[in-house]
Amino acid sequence: MSVRCGRRWSRPPDRRPRSRRRVATVAELVPDPDSWEAGNRQAIAARYRVVRPFVRLLAEELPLGAAPAGTDLLIEIRGRIPGLLRRRVEQKPLTEADLNMTLVPPMWRWAVLNNPALDGAADRDAYVMCLLTQLHAALRRRDIFADPSLRWADPRARLLDGPDWAAVRGEVLAGLGLTASAQQHLAEYTATLDAGWRLLAQRIAEAGPDASVRVVPDGETGRMRLSVQRLEKLGDPPSLVDLHKRVAAMMPVVDLPELLMDVHSWTGMLDAYTHVGGLATRLDQLPVTIAGLLIADACNVGLVPVIRPGDPALSRDRLSHVDQNYVRPDTHAAANARLVDYQARIGITDLWGGGLVASVDGLRFRVPVQSIHAAPSPRFFGYKRGITWLNAVNDRFAGLGAIIVTGTVRDSLYILDTLLNLDAGPKPEMVATDTASYSDIVFGLFRLLGYRFSPRIADVGGTGFWRADVPGQPAGDYGPLNAIARNKVNLDRIVTHWPDMLRVAGSLITNQVRAYDLLRMLNRDGHPTPLGQALAEYGRIAKTLHLLAMVDPVDETYRRTVTRQLNIGESRHSLARKIFHGHRGDIMQPYRAGQEDQLGALGLVLNAVVLWNSRYIDLAVNVLRGQGYPVRDEDVARLSPLGYAHINMLGRYSFPTPSTEQKLRPLRDLDMVPE
Repeated sequence: MSVRCGRRWSRPPDRRPRSRRRVATVAELVPDPDSWEAGNRQAIAARYRVVRPFVRLLAEELPLGAAPAGTDLLIEIRGRIPGLLRRRVEQKPLTEADLNMTLVPPMWRWAVLNNPALDGAADRDAYVMCLLTQLHAALRRRDIFADPSLRWADPRARLLDGPDWAAVRGEVLAGLGLTASAQQHLAEYTATLDAGWRLLAQRIAEAGPDASVRVVPDGETGRMRLSVQRLEKLGDPPSLVDLHKRVAAMMPVVDLPELLMDVHSWTGMLDAYTHVGGLATRLDQLPVTIAGLLIADACNVGLVPVIRPGDPALSRDRLSHVDQNYVRPDTHAAANARLVDYQARIGITDLWGGGLVASVDGLRFRVPVQSIHAAPSPRFFGYKRGITWLNAVNDRFAGLGAIIVTGTVRDSLYILDTLLNLDAGPKPEMVATDTASYSDIVFGLFRLLGYRFSPRIADVGGTGFWRADVPGQPAGDYGPLNAIARNKVNLDRIVTHWPDMLRVAGSLITNQVRAYDLLRMLNRDGHPTPLGQALAEYGRIAKTLHLLAMVDPVDETYRRTVTRQLNIGESRHSLARKIFHGHRGDIMQPYRAGQEDQLGALGLVLNAVVLWNSRYIDLAVNVLRGQGYPVRDEDVARLSPLGYAHINMLGRYSFPTPSTEQKLRPLRDLDMVPE
């Protein structure tokens, strides 16, 4: 059935639930050789006609360079494609000898050499399309790169080397704790792994048949695997429930703009917004204007609700001028640093954590406007495109920094970039992430840079475990765990590439190269380079230590720490959604600079709410203790500054005059606590 839409007829959209829609199988996506004779050849020819007008420009005009792995491909594209485009193949057919078949993968050979319509001649259209797909893959791996370019440059050229590396090597390695030789470092590291295996074997044996971790056969592969019981949720004791109700009832009611001005009076955060030219400001009430812009961006409501024609600080002209000259990512970061440092000095935050545990997770936003900085993902954005706001949060609930990722690619490619560009706070020692964010290479890089990478892995018992047997020493005996510790780390490969691994770590820590580009180069679409293989071997030691701690049947502290930290990130995202309520929570900025400014404002306002709540929770707890109410530290440690029932974020945008006095609002009466 068709329906009438204006003057055009169109078929109604598929209304079936997404889960019931038919998904193509692998066999359908990769057709058998005979299928090239029909639709697939027509599709290749059609695509060739689309790309032909600009292929010559691609081959001759773009400033492309190549690493050794991409040299042959770039030579072929520049040297052969222009001639193929001009060649009349119907008069002078191509043969296999005319082409560089080493660049043609097996899945393309049928398309290039077996076109029955060409009587045995090679298919020029298929060959050109094959080279273009190879070029796309090489650009992603940076085997072919653009020069000059920021996004598509060669990360190898930015790695520290020669005199530059020699000048900073000692200081960098001392800071990372990597001054020992490769053999000595690996001897200590493998001894730690051996002790971890022995401890787990001992605890499983002591627990007996009631152990929460058991070695069982895998029904699919027949090999042995670990069966790990699910971690039970900690219940809320009555004392915690009552304390939470009392503290929530005592929190003052406040509008979001007033909260922002309160935090400014404590920290001076709005004074961090300086003129882009470094000029001294002559604007009166500049903090009020900055606060108006932060609310407009963080709440996603635009300037209209905050404009006050009778107030010079909130006029449209003033807001526009300040937005262009004062609000930018580096001033957002400077203001955020003041919030993070101030919150760390509030007494109650010491019970929440020491600031050395962090998590990195992404919050996704749809971008319904046309933008090259957004990408599709039906799972998260439906029929729209979107971006991911990847942010780091510590165990004190404070946001440490964030970056914007186009679309929803694997977070692991960007986590290091986020951590290496934090706004403030101590360097985290432990970094928790979700399952989709780990790989052996990522584990290796995190360990080199001094982080304990702690992803929450879904099937922790079925993941690959590794052992490291030192040459010349007897292999460790781990009893029933020997069937699990069957994979061996190649230590010789690590020793061989150790100098280059240190150079990579130094280049990352000094921000010479982006971790995203480096990981893409090392991995090569699932086929690691020799250096990538060495990093993967090194990372397997760190991954196994992480897995052994996660499955420990006696001490659940590490596993619960990872879960708690990830829950903090999820709760913080819920508060961010509440603040970012305008336009149904969609980003309306088409350009990356606008997206960074808006989400930078959201992160700052989010941290201001966390700081404001932290101070008043600390005050409420101290008041309760002064009144003789029994407050237990273990209950206070489970309170959260992410509540927002007492904060009004809708409708009222009134900005009081900034005050130099750090006054606190009175707490509400405890009589408001419901029975």
